[in-house]
Amino acid sequence: MLDTGVAAAYGAGTGVAPGLGEPCDLVTVPVRQGLEAVDILRLRAGVGPVLHDGACDTLGFLVPPGTAAGWDVPGSACTSTYGNVHGSGDLSDDAGGDASGGGSSRTPTSGVGWLVPPEGAYTRATEPSRLRAALGQAARTIEAVDRSR
Repeated sequence: MLDTGVAAAYGAGTGVAPGLGEPCDLVTVPVRQGLEAVDILRLRAGVGPVLHDGACDTLGFLVPPGTAAGWDVPGSACTSTYGNVHGSGDLSDDAGGDASGGGSSRTPTSGVGWLVPPEGAYTRATEPSRLRAALGQAARTIEAVDRSR
């Protein structure tokens, strides 16, 4: 399981996706595979909001609540965040934040930013089966590129 800043930051709050006002789980993947998957999902109009943690070189895909219970994709982790409150519930990176979203694109914590903000996403959360397929295709693409070097 990946131990990432994206998952830790997002899971430390209420599990309510900033800017969406509804609960989501979070799938974290290495940035290289994640960027490929984002491109694949964009072509298929299926990408939801995606967080980027530059310090940990990971991406976090917001997925529907309950996804973590059945997530089994190697090289990734899915964190169930809804109902997992460990902090104050303030997901913002400044004092004016609002955990309920309220249309804001604030990220859950400093150091983590939106790669695909809620207002730029095709869906409110990425469909797990589409994400699973895109991550598989991304892994195969990366493997093929690495073999050709």
